[in-house]
Amino acid sequence: MDYIIRDAREQDMAQVLTLIQELATFEKEPDAVEVTVDELIREGFAEHPLFHCFVAEVQDKIVGIALVYYRFSTWKGRSIHLEDLIVSESMRGTGLGSALYAEVLKYAKSKGVRRVEWVVLDWNTHAIDFYEKSGAKLLKDWYLVQMDKEGVHNFVAAL
Repeated sequence: MDYIIRDAREQDMAQVLTLIQELATFEKEPDAVEVTVDELIREGFAEHPLFHCFVAEVQDKIVGIALVYYRFSTWKGRSIHLEDLIVSESMRGTGLGSALYAEVLKYAKSKGVRRVEWVVLDWNTHAIDFYEKSGAKLLKDWYLVQMDKEGVHNFVAAL
């Protein structure tokens, strides 16, 4: 199947959100998505956008995305974080995910960053195998740490 990969546009964000919701369901958190189309547009297409998004399109339908943003490492300097690489269930196994992944790495190279990083669920063995075969390293001795809005509020309120 023929597809094109291109930079996302504002008018793509409704379809991007649909894929984000599909990913949440795949990751067994169907009710976790809070972001809106308006937020995606506001944060991704402002004068200083917070992220860059690639979309994969088949016959005017977005069937995959890769969303990245800059981070700063105190050891490495500027890096890119791959927040999500999503391929619609109907397109898995077609090479589309590999193509999006390659696009992210080409983008990182063009930006001169010293590292690209992302997280993957420990039960997503297909993705883990793919990443390891590509030369990526899994850092198994690190924990992902997060605090949600309520946790921040409670912590600050207790100060």
